[in-house]
Amino acid sequence: MYKWWKLVILRMFKQLIVEMKKTAKNTRKKKAKTISKHKSLGTDVKLLRRAILSTFDESRSKLFNYKQISKLIGVAGPEERHAVSDVLAQLTAEGILAEPEEGRFRYNVRSLTIEGIFDRRNNGRHFVNPIEDGAPIPVDEADSAHALEGDRVLVQLLAKCRGQSEQQGQVVNILERADRTFVGKVDAHGNYAFLQVESRDLGIDIFIPEEKMNNARQGDKVIARITEWPENSRCPIGEVMVVLGKAGDNNVEMNAILAEFGLPYEYPQSVEEAANRLDGAITDAELRVREDFRPVLTFTIDPKDAKDFDDALSYRVLPEEGQYEVGVHIADVSHFVTPDDEIDREAYKRATSIYLVDRTIPMLPERLCNELCSLRPDEDKYAYSVIFRINDDAEVLDYRIVRTVIRSNRRFSYEEAQEIIETGHGDCEEAILKLNELAQKLRADRFRRGGISFEREEVKFNLDEKGKPIGVYTKVSKEANKLIEEFMLLANKTVAAHIGNPVDKNRHAPTFVYRIHDQPEPGKLLNLADFVVKFGHKLRSQGSNTEVGKSINRLLESIKGRPEENLIQTIAIRSMAKAFYSTDNQGHYGLAFDFYTHFTSPIRRYPDLMVHRLLTRYMIDKQDSADKKEYEERCTHSSDMEQLAANAERASIKYKQVEFMSEHIGKVFDGVISGVTEWGLYVELNESKCEGLVPIRMLDDDFYEYDEKEYCLIGRRHHNRYHLGDAISVRIAQANLERKQLDFDLA
Repeated sequence: MYKWWKLVILRMFKQLIVEMKKTAKNTRKKKAKTISKHKSLGTDVKLLRRAILSTFDESRSKLFNYKQISKLIGVAGPEERHAVSDVLAQLTAEGILAEPEEGRFRYNVRSLTIEGIFDRRNNGRHFVNPIEDGAPIPVDEADSAHALEGDRVLVQLLAKCRGQSEQQGQVVNILERADRTFVGKVDAHGNYAFLQVESRDLGIDIFIPEEKMNNARQGDKVIARITEWPENSRCPIGEVMVVLGKAGDNNVEMNAILAEFGLPYEYPQSVEEAANRLDGAITDAELRVREDFRPVLTFTIDPKDAKDFDDALSYRVLPEEGQYEVGVHIADVSHFVTPDDEIDREAYKRATSIYLVDRTIPMLPERLCNELCSLRPDEDKYAYSVIFRINDDAEVLDYRIVRTVIRSNRRFSYEEAQEIIETGHGDCEEAILKLNELAQKLRADRFRRGGISFEREEVKFNLDEKGKPIGVYTKVSKEANKLIEEFMLLANKTVAAHIGNPVDKNRHAPTFVYRIHDQPEPGKLLNLADFVVKFGHKLRSQGSNTEVGKSINRLLESIKGRPEENLIQTIAIRSMAKAFYSTDNQGHYGLAFDFYTHFTSPIRRYPDLMVHRLLTRYMIDKQDSADKKEYEERCTHSSDMEQLAANAERASIKYKQVEFMSEHIGKVFDGVISGVTEWGLYVELNESKCEGLVPIRMLDDDFYEYDEKEYCLIGRRHHNRYHLGDAISVRIAQANLERKQLDFDLA
């Protein structure tokens, strides 16, 4: 009897314990719903949440109660501990934390945190790009932990809210700050200032205390860095590192553009001195291991203002009828710059020369790029050369890759060579005319194989002595440009195939640097095909690479001279993949080459210097394959720096366009709608190719809605349409040099 009642009582007690646990959990869930009521610093929910998640992430297998967590994150008061308990309850309810024992929590390994790189947008709608494969994760400003562009962060995926189409994230830990500086203009206010930042990814001014001004004054352009960004502060706090000078000065503005992209605007003195110690004399020892091309007719063709001549052509008629020897000679930078010396380290860091509107920022010191390596006329120079035996049909019968000594007999500008091509008369006329004939055949054969013919107009400026633009014009590539282009392409293709496609098929190709251009995404080609139909054109978006390439060329030919030419060319280029460097050969889609590299410009591109060194390693020194991982890292760095340099070049053009148009406020110009967005119309002016925005608020005759599929804005009442590609007249309303932005009104 006693034992039976004892068993009943024991069961009732256990049931009571279970009910108490359920009640406790329900209480915590209710508390979780009221977390937003905590407003003080010590009970700031977002701050506590990040600190708690960071603590659990560092010790994923350990159990903690709320007291232990409070101690670890530095929370002491009873109200703050109560807030910690509430946050723990919410994280458990979301499945981010697990509660295997009552009141003790651990990281739920089934919940997901992802490491990625923060992509900050000035509209407050940010993203984290996962380091491993995965789609970008949207992060609101309130959940960003003030992460900056390029920071390596840990992001926690949040539970989807009802009606959400994509899963949001919250930055729970900033693992590594990007080495980031900002360029802007100082707005001084007595004992403090704000830096009006030009970067589009920050979108907020930086507060600068007086003691951190570094003698900067009102209106100065400066380089600054963020030193801290308190959790509850709207603005970051920073310090001025370099004062560039007064805003508006041409040199200051060009240096500011370089600094904005993290690019150098001056050369280290120690590297200049190392270059000045180099000797360019031609030695007997080098002559014994190089082919002597000094007796052969050799010349350069470059822009009229060029100083660094890194390629030359030699020409001679061979005894065999209808055969010619054409030499593509490239400055042998590798003779002077040895791996990991002081000059090489700086060259690798820069990876490319940068061409702004009014200046060149060279990859190599001036002593090298303009003197020792430059293939100047009437000077003996070291070169790396590809020597072709070629017939009248532009068929390559044989080739060899050798180190040479050359002597340029004549320096031509493109304009001088073009005049010889058009008139048939001038210095070296026989060589230039025959080389042009061969180049045209090489070009035609490339297009027959599916190579794509993009010929964008290049915007150029006439500048006064202070660098102010007084005129804008466009430059078009002519036959002389294409002559050089085709022989450089031939040399690059030949070098890549020589290493990447060995004659002995039993031998694996060694590590090499390739220039890669992937096939475009089918969806982008389909969108392009749908777009050009609106202008009465056709494009084949499916089929073999050759068929699609020929179809693109027919499209580009059909739009020449038409109003939509520049627009369709722009969209066609955007539909293509970006070219990059890699040790894994995938061919070059745009050129229709199975093997391609960059060999012909080592003065201004670091990958070309790597290619020269690898040729020497394999062909002359007979060494084993280079380390693939090392060279892939170098390829990635070179691709990244190439993109930064291109961005800086575009920014300098944009600045000069805005500066030029600032003298034409209120004037009316004809243009074409080059972009349609939900916030307005982008218009490119026909004459100057300057682009500006007609804000949607200026379209006040109706309420306009954006139709993404039709590339247009449509009026809700009157159904007026503004299509991509439409001709339009606009009035220059505003020119903002700080933002490099033009605003237009409808004329």
